[in-house]
This record gives sequence, structure tokens and C-alpha cells, in this order.
Amino acid sequence: MANTVVVVGAGVSGLTSALLLSKNKANTITVVGKHMPGDYDAEYASPFAGANIVPMAPEKNKRWESRTWPYFKQLTEEVPEAGIHFQKCHIQRRKRDELQALGTGFQDATFRPNPWYKELFDDFREQHPNEVVRGYDSGCEYTSVCINTAIYLPWLLGQCVKNGVVVKRAILSDIREAKNLSHTGKTANIIVNATGLGSLKLGGVKDTTMAPARGQVVLVRNECTPMMIGSGTADGGGEEMYIMQRAVGGGTILGGTYDIGNWESQPDPNIAIRIMQRVVDARPEIAGGKGVTGLSVVRHAVGFRPWRKDGLRLEEEKLDDETWIVHNYGHAGWGYQGSYGCAEGVVELVDKVTRGAKSKL
Repeated sequence: MANTVVVVGAGVSGLTSALLLSKNKANTITVVGKHMPGDYDAEYASPFAGANIVPMAPEKNKRWESRTWPYFKQLTEEVPEAGIHFQKCHIQRRKRDELQALGTGFQDATFRPNPWYKELFDDFREQHPNEVVRGYDSGCEYTSVCINTAIYLPWLLGQCVKNGVVVKRAILSDIREAKNLSHTGKTANIIVNATGLGSLKLGGVKDTTMAPARGQVVLVRNECTPMMIGSGTADGGGEEMYIMQRAVGGGTILGGTYDIGNWESQPDPNIAIRIMQRVVDARPEIAGGKGVTGLSVVRHAVGFRPWRKDGLRLEEEKLDDETWIVHNYGHAGWGYQGSYGCAEGVVELVDKVTRGAKSKL
């Protein structure tokens, strides 16, 4: 069936959804976004991601990340201009963080012992005690990828345009407005809502279970491998430690924070100092043994991850007799690593609603 599709949102979720939908040449697709690749705004989370593949979902929801890993692996091997490279990734765990997560319900599969995702990576292994970073109790490692988002997002946009997708800027106050925003002038019979945190205030959606998970990072010119992600820090809740060296001269992301409900868009200098100090303590070689003063800072930044209390919303909703909405938002901190799998889900839902079936993924 020929569909007139309007995708609302031009972050990694919206653009990947548009790209996969564009593979069906019967679809006519318009992407509408307040922000586009190249923009920097805290509410536009995609440019601020590390970004890498570190599975976070519980095993029952592993489909989205499991399907995305082969896509990024193939891109890394075959499409160097996409701005991705292979990197070893070290996961560091503290027992106290695991116990705290069990008590609060915030269980991140990344740090669970014997994780399901060990099946994804051929070289996954548990680390020996003498390999674990001081202050952590155990660790594992495997070969992942790190994405230079400043290159990948424009590349992804270009792939959409190559497939005939038309892109334009607009600010919507209500999701219904998307019905009339197709570049063809026709009424859209499919709207894909990939607005991320925007779904909190967007009329017709107004998902009050959405909140920002504030992420503050430091981008430095220094290089440091392998990547490292810790389950917690001695500086308390909401603060994390991670190191991700981006591909193609993209510098190294030092993190960070995961502060749910915090709308402060400006970097906190005290947090920045703590981020940098944690990193040079764990990896003094990144600064040539000179401590924080040995770091060459490109910028300090803040991005709002689109956190949702009940997790991902990937489902269809009938807007009226002419149009269906397919929602794809609420990815929190795993937007890139679930992007391809979730976009496949969008395609499936579009196919089902155009055949008159109703389903929830």
C-alpha cells in the first residue's frame, strides 16, 4: 500500500525510522523537526550521546538492541564515512549499585552479572580481579563500537535524502498538525512520533511519564582506549563515569551524569571538575599523568535523555478515520543502540495498521 508518511523528530530514532520506511518505494516520506543534525540544544539529545553499543534492556526486551548491533557492526566494517569505529569496552561493576538497583526497580542490564548480551559479542569475557578498576568489584569486556555523532547524524540524514525523503523544519504544538505537513500536499495517513522528550508537552500526546535524564559531559581532544563505563561513583547518585573515544578525530567523551527530572541546561562547573577528576584517577594516561590540567577541553555540554517511567513506547494509535500514529519514543539513554531495531518495529506497525490489524510491540 502507498503511504503518505510524516515523521516528527529528526534525531537518531526519527531518521532511522524514516530511512527504513523509505526502503519501500511506495512510501512518500517527509521528516519534520524542530532541530536537525548540526544543531546543539539540550532537548535535542542525539548530538550529545557518546555514542556506543552497551545493551541496557532486560532480557525480555532485548530485541531492539539485539537487532541494532549487527547493523552498526556492518556499517563499521563497510561504511567508514558513517563515522564509527570498533573499540574495546570495559564494564565496571560495584556490588552496592546492583543491590541498590534491586531495591529501586532501576535495574540496568548493562551491569548485571552473567548478562544476556554476552551472546551478542564473540569476544565477551569476564575480567580477572587484577584487571578491574580500583573502586569496582568486578568487570567484563567485549568489542563494541563508538559513534562520532557529529558525523553519523548527517550521514544518516544524507541516506534518507538519497532515498527520496524530504526534510523540513517546523515546530508543532499538536501532533495533529503533522497530518498536513507532507511535502506532497496530501494528507498523511501515517504519522511517526519520534519527538523524544518533546512528547511530554506535545499536544495530542502529552505523556506525563516523560522526564529529562540530564547528562553532563566533557568533550576533550585527548585520546583514550578502551572505552569504560562504571555502574556508579563515589560522588553519589546521579553521577557516573564513562570514557568513549569517538571515531574520525571526534575526541573523547568524558561522563557524566544521569539526573532524572533535572532541567538545568547549562553545565555545572563543579560537576565538570568531578567528571574530569574521576577519569584521570581511573585512566591517568589520558592526560599524560598531568591530572585534570593535562586534559584539552573542546567543550562542556548538557543533553536531556528522553527518559520514560515505563520505558519505550513503540505502538500504534488511531488518530482519526484517515490517519494512524506510530509512536517511537522513550529510549532514555539507549537511543542509538536500539535505533535500528526500533525502526524495524515502526515498519512492522505501519504495515499492520495499513492492513487493518492492531498490534503493540
